[in-house]
Amino acid sequence: MYQDDVCEITSVDEKKANKVKAMLLEQNTSEVSKMFKALSDDTRVKIAYALTCEEELCVCDVAYVVGCSTATASHHLRLLRNLGLAKYRKEGKLVYYSLDDDHVKQLIHIATTHQREVTERDRTS
Repeated sequence: MYQDDVCEITSVDEKKANKVKAMLLEQNTSEVSKMFKALSDDTRVKIAYALTCEEELCVCDVAYVVGCSTATASHHLRLLRNLGLAKYRKEGKLVYYSLDDDHVKQLIHIATTHQREVTERDRTS
């Protein structure tokens, strides 16, 4: 079976490949992978996106916005927090969550923008 999306021969550019391999060793890809795994859940992506729309939301607001129980929202928010994607503060009986920093906000923004562009491209192709 012929596939046109793979090389037909093996030819490694050792200089380029070794440079990239060394750069790759300097990265903590395991932790990055965990971050993306956390964002592979639709509810957590919705929560993260909601937190890009508002600086912070209480757990009850998050539950209402994404259409789940407060227990489920708390579970997802805790996971995002444990992976360094979100942070929280307590005010009286309420707990407010926000994204950990602008990098996380940019990551969500880039991902949603990219998905809109891919959808539009596929629709017009």
